[in-house]
Amino acid sequence: MRTRTENTARVVVIGAGMAGARLAARVPDVTVIGEEPHAPYNRVLLAEVLAGRYPADVIALPPAEVRRGVRAVRIDRDDRLVHCDDGSVVRYGRLVLATGSNPVLPPLRGLGNTMPDGVHAFRTLDDCLALRASVRPGVNAVVIGGGLLGVSAARALAECGAQVVLAQQGEHLMERQLDAESAGLLRSHLESLGVEVHTECRVRGLRCANGAVRAVELADGYELAAEITVLACGVRPRTGLAQAAGLEVRKGVVVDDELRTSDPYIHAVGDCAEHRSTVYGLAGPALEQADVLAEVLAGRPARYEGTRALTRLTLNGPADPGTASLDLAAFGDSRPLPGDDVIRLADATRGAYRTVVVRGDRLAGGVLLGDLAAVGTLARTWQDDAPLPAETSLLHLLTNDGGF
Repeated sequence: MRTRTENTARVVVIGAGMAGARLAARVPDVTVIGEEPHAPYNRVLLAEVLAGRYPADVIALPPAEVRRGVRAVRIDRDDRLVHCDDGSVVRYGRLVLATGSNPVLPPLRGLGNTMPDGVHAFRTLDDCLALRASVRPGVNAVVIGGGLLGVSAARALAECGAQVVLAQQGEHLMERQLDAESAGLLRSHLESLGVEVHTECRVRGLRCANGAVRAVELADGYELAAEITVLACGVRPRTGLAQAAGLEVRKGVVVDDELRTSDPYIHAVGDCAEHRSTVYGLAGPALEQADVLAEVLAGRPARYEGTRALTRLTLNGPADPGTASLDLAAFGDSRPLPGDDVIRLADATRGAYRTVVVRGDRLAGGVLLGDLAAVGTLARTWQDDAPLPAETSLLHLLTNDGGF
């Protein structure tokens, strides 16, 4: 097959997800290669599309020039070329890998190279639309995984009228963001929406009939009826392209504080990037990295020193005026180390919970559920990473309702 080589672009971005689209909006003379057929969209809002709150076009990001439905298959670092599956070849001055991540498919019995009918990942807009088309009131749905994505999917399915069971292998929900007490409040809220929550629950396999899922088998032999099964077991950075090109890859594509890989002409941002041994896998850090890289590519001094983004989630109840929503915000490291100071305020009657961790003279992290009035003050204090004034009381940090 003859290939065609396109004119040199100063910057080429592989990946049209949130990080790639953010970078494209801030960098001139850019070519974006996007594997999905859709325009870039806000994947944070996929659960809202699944719940029927928003149509798919509402979550589209600001328009960006993207070559849709085209997959980059090889990087030629010597000649600075990107080879694509449609036969085209794109030259780059600087290349940015924003290839994102793939959902982790657990090694379950009954789950082979092709997924049975009724089994869904929940990572892309196509995943979301396929799941939306299959859900109906009263259908038995099992969500495997109790992280941010699994919790969002369970809430959305419940809002569609499904009978939802959430199976989490860990001790509590959203272990990366929440402590045990706040996770308990989150669990209570999900249960008030009709979601049956099982923690410390290991899934062994799927029972299928005629190519379709019928039940989820647990390690203790118990079966959960399932006409729909959602796999929300985490994500894995997409590093195959980088690895084949000879770039340094560990968990993700290794980058420095200027988001530069082991090749000085190639950068990486978002879910595929590993910075200071950390792969974030969240939208907030991906957008932060894109903003820093835009400055670097413009020749302005900028460094990425780790995320300063909040994780925020609103769990809306079904269309029932008597069912309240639950707001959640988490930031930094909310798991205390020896010697840290911790202060908590909890109001069980209001379903409100606030906790912060102070490490030395700085705010290390915190969690707020229910009442987020203080999140603005806390977030600014944490994001500034400045020493806390000596006269600042920990209680004041939690009760200062400075707004967001």
